[in-house]
Amino acid sequence: MDIQLLKIKGGSVLTGEVQASGAKNAITKMLVASLLSNKKCTFTNVPNIGEVETTLNMCREIGMDVQWDKKEKTLQVVTENIKNTYVPQRYSGANRIPILMIGALLGRTHEDIIVPTVGGDNLGQRPVDFHTSSLQKLGAKIEYREMKKQGAYFAQAHNGLKGTTITLPYPSVGATENIILAALSAKDSTTIKNAAIEPEIIDLILFLQKMGCNIFIDSDRIIQIYQTTEFKEVEHNVIYDRNEIISYALAAISTKGKVFVRGAQHIFLIPFLSQLQKTGAGFKVYNDGIEFFYNKTLKSGLHIETDVHPGFMTDWQQPFAVLLTQAEGFSIIHETVYENRFGYTKTLQEMGAKLELFTQCLGNKPCRFNNQHHHHGLIVYGKTPLKGKNISIPDLRAGFAYVMAALLAPEESTISNVHYLDRGYEDLVGKLQSLNAKVELVSLSPSKSSKCVSLS
Repeated sequence: MDIQLLKIKGGSVLTGEVQASGAKNAITKMLVASLLSNKKCTFTNVPNIGEVETTLNMCREIGMDVQWDKKEKTLQVVTENIKNTYVPQRYSGANRIPILMIGALLGRTHEDIIVPTVGGDNLGQRPVDFHTSSLQKLGAKIEYREMKKQGAYFAQAHNGLKGTTITLPYPSVGATENIILAALSAKDSTTIKNAAIEPEIIDLILFLQKMGCNIFIDSDRIIQIYQTTEFKEVEHNVIYDRNEIISYALAAISTKGKVFVRGAQHIFLIPFLSQLQKTGAGFKVYNDGIEFFYNKTLKSGLHIETDVHPGFMTDWQQPFAVLLTQAEGFSIIHETVYENRFGYTKTLQEMGAKLELFTQCLGNKPCRFNNQHHHHGLIVYGKTPLKGKNISIPDLRAGFAYVMAALLAPEESTISNVHYLDRGYEDLVGKLQSLNAKVELVSLSPSKSSKCVSLS
């Protein structure tokens, strides 16, 4: 198989218009949710990205029939019968989807459900005990077993599930979604306290309501779910990807450009736009999107603390850190969601960024990592010029931060492991090229790659 590399010659000012794609973290979860029903589900605004392809392949293993018109961004799925309750081990570590299939399948089968260990970006520990303990409270039996040297989760609810009240110790997105999916087949009602309420979860709930489910959100992070035994055919338009939107916004501003992101929605970007305004960057909100532009010399002095929604999203801090390298002064980022989210900083330092990591909490928000000796505080000093480099991407969001840094460096940069970017960015190269970026995707045969590329 050929090795794909991203070559970027920086120094260009990004200008023009780009269309936002459907949200990765919404459509993948709704595809799993569709397994609850034997009725047809039609999705529009579906992004053509690797994460959707991988999720569909897993769902096909279960028995899902798929018709995907990638050009029209329309996806039609139906799972009339559960043909298999085993997700093969080759999906181990692929993403965070397998564990969610337990919640979706408990109500449709009395067979043992076997799913591989979870994966996704290496951001530190993302324990599944929130998932397993919650599902056990509903009546499921779950255990972890070593399997083919990688391990798998075995789950079943031979006696059915029964609704209960579950209080999450932390508003975990994945655990909240898993409880919702399982609770829809549980007798009586289920209450989730301290639930996650991200826009993608709201989109999931809207989809489920259309499907015939009785579910609603109460005050103080409470979600109420009632048993559903009959489902309807449903059509649903996927919300736009707020991570992709802020990525192009920050890339435009950092290169002193101006880009209109069609589909960007103000209501989902409030904490991001608040911090953006502090830098002196500009944005203008329209009915059909938001225009982002460089306004004047960027200012530092920001104190960003990541948090669950409606706070500043953890996926936003990596590209924002690159923007802050181009601002006068210093700014602070305090990561409270994942303990290993600053792994990308070493490469940025090698590209010329002045960054300093801390194990102490650099903020006032309650933080699970206080006194845990994790590097979860960062000071960014600017303004600093960046230089090109051969880069290996470790995860999705770090990947775009490196793309931004490469766009700012006058030399050419070569980026490998671009499959991470394919997980979450639809037609990244085409969209960047349309904005005047000098970027191309090249393929090398494995025999030639070691001679042509040296990853430093």
